[in-house]
This record gives sequence, structure tokens and C-alpha cells, in this order.
Amino acid sequence: MPSVKVDGQPRVKSPAKSKKRTAADYIDAPASVQRAALDAMEPREVFREYQRTNSQALRNYLMEKFLPLVRYNAERIHTRLPDEVDIDDLMSAGLFGLMDAINAFDIDYGVKFETYCAPRIRGAILDQLRAMDWVPRLVRQRTAKVEQARVAFEMETGNAPTDADIARRLGVDEEEFKKLQRDSSAVSITSLSRRWTNSDSGRETREIDVIREDPRSNPLTEAQRRDLKELITKGLSRAERLIVILYYYEEMTMKEIGQTLDLSESRVSQMHSSILMRLKAQMQSRSRDFDDE
Repeated sequence: MPSVKVDGQPRVKSPAKSKKRTAADYIDAPASVQRAALDAMEPREVFREYQRTNSQALRNYLMEKFLPLVRYNAERIHTRLPDEVDIDDLMSAGLFGLMDAINAFDIDYGVKFETYCAPRIRGAILDQLRAMDWVPRLVRQRTAKVEQARVAFEMETGNAPTDADIARRLGVDEEEFKKLQRDSSAVSITSLSRRWTNSDSGRETREIDVIREDPRSNPLTEAQRRDLKELITKGLSRAERLIVILYYYEEMTMKEIGQTLDLSESRVSQMHSSILMRLKAQMQSRSRDFDDE
């Protein structure tokens, strides 16, 4: 080790201090070496170097490091969703939120990255769920509005509210409340691959496995039959339609139908016979259309 003289006395020269290595020194290193070195560094230093260089290698490292945050938030949201929603879809959306958080994070604010990125991950997942939802957002809001009023009334009075009670609580008239009810009772859809129930045998049972199958029914044929029937009956007058409805669906007698339509019983019977003859003739002329394929 070299020595120098100070005041005539030999002194040993101190070795030069080694330069502290930064994240940039490991960008081109092998993956295993790079990962071990970056794990040993402070996250703030890695973020500062990424903001300076915008290195794809550092971004990938940060994505892998904070990937458990994406899974954690995706699993929490998934517990409140139907089974047909795939958690992998939620995680894919959460990854975009994590990527945006990494690009927008500023270490100078003194906030931990985990605190900063969690809302962005959840926001990205919720945006994806809204995009997947076929029911408009306004309908969901109206449904929640009616349900909140119903729950609040039950908690205050201990009784189930009537439609009038909910309408008064919401401050709307009867017509507006009927519109809210129609919106809040929107038909939902389900997946045939959705799990139906848990089985002791370990075999997963899906909705499609328990649907009753009728091999004799053909949806296309049924639709064609319905359309043809509507086409045939379209030529009936209002009085003739009423006679068919009252006689075959309401099970009223000819006399009762006559009193309802202000016609004699014999006139109703005559019109009924005429209707049957006309319908029979039209059905015979279209008999081939009604045959099963």
C-alpha cells in the first residue's frame, strides 16, 4: 500500500472509496443478477432511476414486484361479483391500472407507492366491469335508489313498505315511480357455464347440466308458428278478436259475451262460427308452413 510523508512522518494512504452502484448499473446485467441487485435497493431509488431513464427493464421489474397488489385487489372485488365473472379478466384490467400508476408516480410527494397505486388498480378494474355490464349505468343507479328507500323504510318502521310508501319517500308521483320500478326490474342474463351448485362428488355442476332438454321443441319452428298465427288473425275485426279472447281465454259463455259486446247470443254464435270457418280455411291454405321440419 503506498505511503506519503506528512510532517516528516510516513503515513499510509487510505484506499479510495468505491462508488455506490445505482439501478442503472444493473440494467444490462443478467436477469438473475439484475433482480437480486434491484431487490436490495430502496424502491425510491429504483423509481427515481425509472423516471430518469424510462427503462423498459426497470418498468418490468416494478410490474413484477407489485403484481401481488393486483391480485389482492382483484380477489377482494371478485368476492362481491357473480361466479361467471372471471378473476383473470379483473387482473388483466388491474395490470393496466398498475402500469399507469408506475408511469404517473412521483416520489417527491413522499407517498408510498402501495398507497398510491391501490385506488388506481381498483379504478381500472371497476372501469372494466362497467364496460362488461350490459345494463346502463343509469338503470343501476335507479335500482340502488329504490332499494335504499325500501331498506330505510323497513329499518324505521319494521314493516315491509308498499309502492306508495316508497314513492312518497322518494318524492315522486305514481307514473315516475312505475318508471323507476321498470328500470329496477331489468332482466338479467347468466352464463350457461356458471357453476350451479357444489357437489359432494367433486364434479362441478354447471347451469347447462341441469337445464331441462326437450328434443321435440325447435325454437325456430315455434317462432315461425307464432308469426303465422299472428298473420292469420290479423284480418279479424276488433269485435271478432274480442269474441275469440272472451270465449277461449276468459271462458265466458255466448250469452255473457253478447251482454259484454251488446250483441244477441245468436249473433255472437253466428260470428263465432264464421270466425272458425275463416281461420280453418286460412290454416289449410298454409298447412305446409305449419308442418314440422
